[in-house]
Amino acid sequence: MPNWVAILITIVAALLLTILPMPAWTEWLRPAWVLLVLIYWTVTMPYLVGVGTAWLAGLVFDLLMGTVLGEHALAFTLVIYFISRLSLRLRMYSLPQQGMNILIFILFYQFIIYCIQGFLGELPNSHLYWLSSITSVVFWPWLFLLMRDFQRWFKIS
Repeated sequence: MPNWVAILITIVAALLLTILPMPAWTEWLRPAWVLLVLIYWTVTMPYLVGVGTAWLAGLVFDLLMGTVLGEHALAFTLVIYFISRLSLRLRMYSLPQQGMNILIFILFYQFIIYCIQGFLGELPNSHLYWLSSITSVVFWPWLFLLMRDFQRWFKIS
């Protein structure tokens, strides 16, 4: 299987996890699955996944979620740009250290979306909006290990 097909499968799986129905009281806890998968691939394979992939994934995300076209594409692109600049450093960190960096990047992503939604007059009506960054960091170690095993199984290099 070509590398790009395996990477595409993981991005599609993250998109499916994003649109998976959840109870209303847990909507604020949904991790940023697509961004976490993009971060993993950018850290491990910056020569295959980068800003262009983030832009395309963001456009598909916007179409699936019904948000303003380009909203998440811009946010994903900015975050992945900074991740790609720091990918060698992030690769050397332990999982807890990576988690703290991931928290900063997910908060940055959410801040960009918050600013865009504020500009459009559609701000979230609850401070629980920021909880998604916490759950993203909690799921990061398990996602990292699962993705690493997926990468080894399909011999993606």
